[in-house]
Amino acid sequence: MPRLLVVEDHPLFRNALVGVVSAAFPGAEVLQATSIDGALDVLAAHCAVDLVLLDLSLPETTGLLGLFRVRVAAPRSALVVVSAYDDSRTIGGATALGIAGYIPKSTPKTEMARLIRSVLEEGAVCFPKRQQDAAAAKRARAAAKELLGPLGLLTSQQLRVLDMICRGLQNKHIAYELDISVTTVKVHVSDVLRKLGVRSRTEAIVRMSALDLLRSK
Repeated sequence: MPRLLVVEDHPLFRNALVGVVSAAFPGAEVLQATSIDGALDVLAAHCAVDLVLLDLSLPETTGLLGLFRVRVAAPRSALVVVSAYDDSRTIGGATALGIAGYIPKSTPKTEMARLIRSVLEEGAVCFPKRQQDAAAAKRARAAAKELLGPLGLLTSQQLRVLDMICRGLQNKHIAYELDISVTTVKVHVSDVLRKLGVRSRTEAIVRMSALDLLRSK
């Protein structure tokens, strides 16, 4: 039976989505997480997750960077975004990160189940075509693709540090969150800036704005 991971911080919708998945795949193992870090912990503990259903509006992450971190941690898992944001820019940016589908939360349960089943059983992809073809979606895809090279050079820990930089956390706060020394944080920050090809935290934030679509609307 398939193993699926639902990443959603809102308890009511998380329970509803788990219900949709359980009805569509009786007997499937359905794992749950409420944050990106929680999702990464689950993925580390379970080497084979067939499908990840991920909300974009999660705590302790910015824009699409959290999505990218999950993509890196689970390169062989089908990744589908289930989000309240269904604008062209967000969908276009998410598409560039290699997801298998983008399902608006407003989608009826029966249709949502059908789409999830098509991704998992048939290897299909599912995107709202109207938004995908929009000019804004194409621009967002292009901007996100430009970042994939530099982001691919970062380790998982450096991606986490970058996420915290984009949230405005200073070195001492990052050290506290990661339970490491400030000196180690400084090393990570220097490596992140070098790999992104920028000279300051501010430049890094500006560079990453292409993946911060949820805030920039």
